[in-house]
Amino acid sequence: MRGRAILSVCEARFQLAQSPGLPKSPKGDPIFPEPWAAEAFAMTVHLHEKGLFAWGEWAETLSKELHKPGRAEDGSDYFDCWVAALSDLLVNRGVADAAVIFELQKSWQRAAEATPHGKPIELANGPLR
Repeated sequence: MRGRAILSVCEARFQLAQSPGLPKSPKGDPIFPEPWAAEAFAMTVHLHEKGLFAWGEWAETLSKELHKPGRAEDGSDYFDCWVAALSDLLVNRGVADAAVIFELQKSWQRAAEATPHGKPIELANGPLR
């Protein structure tokens, strides 16, 4: 039984690594343009492994996000779509509140704008904190 659980985790990670449009290296490994993108990927893997959503639900939600009008044709906003899809699943499952997510996004944006170049972005750097 324990071996099957480990296999399930491996299968889940493999499935998420096959997400539609995921940027990959020549070896097939996911490529993350920024650390936050890798963190979003890891969070998605973890929540899927915990059973919060099925693979099919994830693929469908991400695909809808990727095909919305106004998305970058070159795929440069892929992980923005990823985060939007994850946020949508969390809100629809009642795990997170859309208004709270939006306010947190605005807080991070203010912190990023107030942080000197080359310094770590921290919420404490935001002018409203």
